[in-house]
Amino acid sequence: MSLIRKKTPQFPGSIYVQSPSDPDVNSSLPPIQTLFGGHNGKNLLVAVNSDDDDDEMLMKALEIRRKVTVEIFKEAMRKGKFGITYSTNLISFLSDFLDFVMIQAASMKRLPEFSSASYNVRARTLIDDSGVVPLIRWLKHNSLTYPQIGKLICMSRGNISSIRRLAEWLKTNYVRGRFIGVVLMRAGGNILECSSEELDEVVGYLEDNGVRRDWMGYVLSRCPEILTFSMEELKSRVEFYLKMGMDKKDFGTMVFDFPKVLGYFSMEEMNQKVAFLKEFGLNDEDVGRLLAFKPQLMACSIEERWKPLVKYFYYLGMSRDSMKRILTIKPMVFCVDLESIIVTKVQFLRDIGVQKDAIGNMLAKFPPLLTYSLNKKIRPVVIFLLTKAGVSQRDIGKVIALGPELLGCSIANKLDHNVKYFLSLGISLRQLGEMIADFPMLLRYNIEILRPKYRYLRRTMVRPLQDLVEFPRFFSYSLEERIIPRHRIMVENRINFKLRYMLGSTDEEFDQRVQDAVKRRQRFESGIVYEEAPSNSQTDVGSTDCMLVT
Repeated sequence: MSLIRKKTPQFPGSIYVQSPSDPDVNSSLPPIQTLFGGHNGKNLLVAVNSDDDDDEMLMKALEIRRKVTVEIFKEAMRKGKFGITYSTNLISFLSDFLDFVMIQAASMKRLPEFSSASYNVRARTLIDDSGVVPLIRWLKHNSLTYPQIGKLICMSRGNISSIRRLAEWLKTNYVRGRFIGVVLMRAGGNILECSSEELDEVVGYLEDNGVRRDWMGYVLSRCPEILTFSMEELKSRVEFYLKMGMDKKDFGTMVFDFPKVLGYFSMEEMNQKVAFLKEFGLNDEDVGRLLAFKPQLMACSIEERWKPLVKYFYYLGMSRDSMKRILTIKPMVFCVDLESIIVTKVQFLRDIGVQKDAIGNMLAKFPPLLTYSLNKKIRPVVIFLLTKAGVSQRDIGKVIALGPELLGCSIANKLDHNVKYFLSLGISLRQLGEMIADFPMLLRYNIEILRPKYRYLRRTMVRPLQDLVEFPRFFSYSLEERIIPRHRIMVENRINFKLRYMLGSTDEEFDQRVQDAVKRRQRFESGIVYEEAPSNSQTDVGSTDCMLVT
């Protein structure tokens, strides 16, 4: 500032310069002809250019003063044992703070103790007293980067101690490492003005509503915006979820699972998304359970994600109830990208032979299919069924349509073991493929459940392996509750049915079938010729090879 020429004060609008040595104003008045006379007002232009020169001189003086301030700050950093590279990189983010130092150091000239001190002394004293260098050391120790440290110091507006106070408070609430900087940066400058008591009130309210104390660090790290809310706004957001039937335990778990659900979205946006979910036939309690299970739904856009997905499901022939089933069983489907994930999987299913009108029912039957990886999960299972399980190219579409759950099975831990077990029974690969085409769920049963049923079929019922090939659904029935009781009834009445007629009927139908078979056997034994042949070859009237082995 000392480089600027002193100017005599003038009234607004004056167009002349009064010298400090002039005894009065009149002595410095320019001749009237110099103002309005010849050369088209060149003298006026000279006066304007003089003001421009003064502004340029002022800017140069400020630039010199800023460079001096930078050197003083670097010197303070060197005393704090910071390297020149670190200091230079950090200073590039501290322009606002350096301007603050310049202004405050200039104003210190008015203080009696600094009235005769140079600018360098005043700036150095200000930097040392602010404690900014030890704070930088502490922030660096807590894994904050150059931009984070620079922005925080500039946000403090000279109140450097507020940064350390807030950072210490965050550490007491389990915010660790680099997330301290994330919270301080994303929460904004207003948080530095909040007292510890105000922040404790926010945390205490969340803790009272189910957010555990040891979860608080994770929640604040992922959604620092919570700390910027007033208590009224925070309470309204919490009540928004509690009114949907959530208890405090569900609410706390939801916030921990996805902290942004509480503080990242506006209340208007949250209400719009809840209203859209209710259009599927869900009530408030259903939506509450849904959001407690998958709060990430709140991060999905209605226009960009949900509406295109619903239109595509309608295109596949799904009803609203089918979409509701998908939403409640696997809500993650409404969070994935339509074009890159869902459409590509549907096209793959079409390519392997699944009919278009069956895809909608298949997806509604097994919604997790839409969340599986096409290249890591779905395609390998299809290749396994074609190459290792004997399923033909003609039947693969039918198998997947009837048993989409197969696509969720592990090849190494489930499918491969089951295939090897059936082949070990003497079933050929071609026969196994036909069995799977008839009953795809055959490969999903545990071997420990299959083994006793097969043993009973072969040893007690004395049935040939071909019966099992013809009726693979035999393994789907309970051994204790259906197979053994019905086999005993057949033995007691000395009759025999094929497996599909023995097991694939209700109790009433089975009892009626037994009565009819007993009557035919009695007529046969009494010598009365039964004129009508048994329908569908359901019985072997004279069979005596179905005796109970004890």
